[in-house]
Amino acid sequence: MTITDYKGKTLVALSGGADSVALLCMLHEQGNDIEALHCNFQLRGEESERDEHFVTDLCHRLGIPLHVKRFDTQYYAREQGVSIEMAARTLRYEWFETMRQQLGAAAIAVAHHREDQAETLLLNLVRGTGLRGLAGMRPRNGHIIRPLLDMSKEEILDYLKHIGQDYMTDSTNLERAALRNRIRLDIMPLLRQLNPKAVEHIAETAEKVADAIPYYMKGVDLSDDLTATTLHERLSGCGFNVTQETCMLTAIRQRQSGKEFISPTHQVLIDRGKLILQDCTNKPSQTVKLHIQIKEPDYPLKWLKAQNLTPDCAFLDADKVNAPLALRHPQAGDRFQPFGMGGRSRLISDFLTDHKLSLLEKQHQWLVTMGEEIVWVCRMRPDHRFRVTEATRRIMVLSLQGVKSQLSQPQEEELG
Repeated sequence: MTITDYKGKTLVALSGGADSVALLCMLHEQGNDIEALHCNFQLRGEESERDEHFVTDLCHRLGIPLHVKRFDTQYYAREQGVSIEMAARTLRYEWFETMRQQLGAAAIAVAHHREDQAETLLLNLVRGTGLRGLAGMRPRNGHIIRPLLDMSKEEILDYLKHIGQDYMTDSTNLERAALRNRIRLDIMPLLRQLNPKAVEHIAETAEKVADAIPYYMKGVDLSDDLTATTLHERLSGCGFNVTQETCMLTAIRQRQSGKEFISPTHQVLIDRGKLILQDCTNKPSQTVKLHIQIKEPDYPLKWLKAQNLTPDCAFLDADKVNAPLALRHPQAGDRFQPFGMGGRSRLISDFLTDHKLSLLEKQHQWLVTMGEEIVWVCRMRPDHRFRVTEATRRIMVLSLQGVKSQLSQPQEEELG
């Protein structure tokens, strides 16, 4: 086992159990630049303290830097309304990533092995899953790497016996409260009775599914082949649950424009045969600001014609603007008189539809208002009533700062 895809420091998740101890020792033997991370979730009383002392002594003997974090896991679970298992997992990986960034590490190595892979696939099947769930865990997922994923538990224990290295045993692994433990203690032995190579075959199946996913998705034409599976794969990692995806599929097939679906991290809008996916976690904090200048040229119309007219600016008759200007997004019933349309009034929503803006883009469109009046539909059209004419003496130049960075580019998929 070697790590070839990462150069530089690797952080090893070290619980003190057989798997993580074997991982630490293997990487240390190979001369990798490693440091260890130990989580004390303070859930098992003296046993938790025992494990912390063990990993401290082990790392001291091997000369490996160790970082320990103690969590109030029960408090976090109550505050977040999640299970102890979910709380521990969230706390663990959030801290791992924080430490990776602080220490400038290239990767975080965790000790999942072949039996863990088989258990994960079965667990996903029991809970309901898509193709990626059937693919199980991957050897590399972002900065998380799993060097032992192809090794069996028996091989790991044989290695530790060979080098004379002891390890700690977590007594909670023998409790059947957690679903994963019931699969490990009850289901896996039964499967081995049916076929001694059951674990190996399940892990091989997961690998085959993972290898097939890119080819499967590449060949999918969503306009013709939209199914629950293809939609699920498209939205993988976006936080939508099965119920939302089912409703989404119905809305897409029935062309229910305007239907909106929200997950903790993403937003989906159904709009004119398209699924518009927006990452809501990637919004820059920069504030949109309205910049105003007043020009007093001798010949306003001649001056205006000489300007480089772009969508980023609007030119108004400053003497027709008699109240403070404000920025906001469209509201129901908003109307204005688009410049160049002879003073005819239009609903803002209809105007934006004519310009092919999606529902999501409409929601984030900026307007400059003067009281209840729309002065400028930003980067699109000023209001006819505030246009520069032969009678204009002062010109107001409006521009926005930061408007292009306020919304990450939405992803659109043509759907049938």
